[in-house]
Amino acid sequence: MSPNDLMDKVVSLAKRRGLIFQSSEIYGGLASCWDYGAYGVLLKNAVKAAWWRSVVQERDDMVGQDAAILMRPEAWVASGHVATFSDPLVDCRTCKARFRADKLEDVQCPEKPSKCPGQHNACDLTEARSFNLMFKTFMGPVEESAATVYLRPETAQGIFVNAKNHMNTTRRRPPFGVAQIGKAFRNEITPGNFTFRTREFEQMEIEYFCPPDQSDAHWDAWVEARYQWYLNLGLKADRLRRRAQGSDELAHYAKATVDIEYLFPFGWSELEGIAHRGDYDLRQHAEHSGQDMSFFDDATREHWVPHVVEPSAGADRATLAFLVDAYDEETDEKGETRVVLRFHPRLAPIKVAILPLSKKTELAEPASRIAAAMRTRWTVETDTTGSIGKRYRRQDEIGTPFCVTIDFESLTDHAVTVRERDSMQQVRVGIDQLESWLAERLEPPTRQLGASWIFPAAVGGQA
Repeated sequence: MSPNDLMDKVVSLAKRRGLIFQSSEIYGGLASCWDYGAYGVLLKNAVKAAWWRSVVQERDDMVGQDAAILMRPEAWVASGHVATFSDPLVDCRTCKARFRADKLEDVQCPEKPSKCPGQHNACDLTEARSFNLMFKTFMGPVEESAATVYLRPETAQGIFVNAKNHMNTTRRRPPFGVAQIGKAFRNEITPGNFTFRTREFEQMEIEYFCPPDQSDAHWDAWVEARYQWYLNLGLKADRLRRRAQGSDELAHYAKATVDIEYLFPFGWSELEGIAHRGDYDLRQHAEHSGQDMSFFDDATREHWVPHVVEPSAGADRATLAFLVDAYDEETDEKGETRVVLRFHPRLAPIKVAILPLSKKTELAEPASRIAAAMRTRWTVETDTTGSIGKRYRRQDEIGTPFCVTIDFESLTDHAVTVRERDSMQQVRVGIDQLESWLAERLEPPTRQLGASWIFPAAVGGQA
């Protein structure tokens, strides 16, 4: 399967199976804006939940927050976004299209078969001009300059301005971090590649505050931790890499940045950047706000400004990567093709499908009771339409790991048939054992609390 074919098939499947729709589709759509459907929102929420679990719940040095999208405009002056957050813009007078001047080799002229500009005589480019990517709006009833505000282009600044609040209210001391998931907005000149580059997107960001002399070690640790997170959730190792940005690529605030990139059908592209921001942001906000953003170290009796490591991931990009990576096709001996999304169980939109073999009441009622019991723990769907084979195929296409079939024999042996997505193997499981059987496979066991682990000396071991 060629890369272009793969991307086309993923986009088609996303529409057909209710993962992702074009925004405002009945009005012709809004360019580069997308709506997540019934299964897509479950997938994206699962990605965000897995991220939050990894970086907040499972660590003792992290807290969370949810900052407002709108901030005082002075914050964006301090961060450098008003002055520097821009791309060079050119227009082609021939094809009337607009491009980033530094990305001309990546675009196609809408009206010409050759690349535009530079490769056909009729090309007529304007001079490059700076185009600020922030969406501007107005707060209040009158559109005047005093009421100008911006839709945030990143979630990070909401964390920086709250750094001292977190230290005071949570009694945290560096090294510690603040995590946030939230919407951001960038008026991209050339968005595209489905949900990869959009004007409205969701970020999963961390600002990790640490002593200056420890910042390099923490940066290295976060690069490795974030790389492993993608591998642990099933992305293929040969499609994932770490790439250090060159000095000409670094953002104005960054001392160093490593990008975690995925090999999409359209090429290697960034999923997440882990930036070493130094003390740039806290010093800028201190200067512009007049507030002290330093930390008083009780051990050294000195004030110092924490350095910051920033792992910044795109929720939409990660979701797209998991979707592309999970897509697979199999052809059986009859020449029939099975499309399957091989999601990690933690990410699958539907964890368990309940499939009564018949719509008759004697099967519908136990199916309903089983579904209700499983639903307290996992996302569950009941499907009664079509042959059992067609229902299996539908669940394969949305990545459901397990299908549970209730048949007439279930009424007497009190067991069900469980079919596994990847192998298609089927086993008979007692209804009273079904939840524990599924839990072993959907939720791999973790270390169990017990005296022998917490207090080894108390149970005869050596401390």
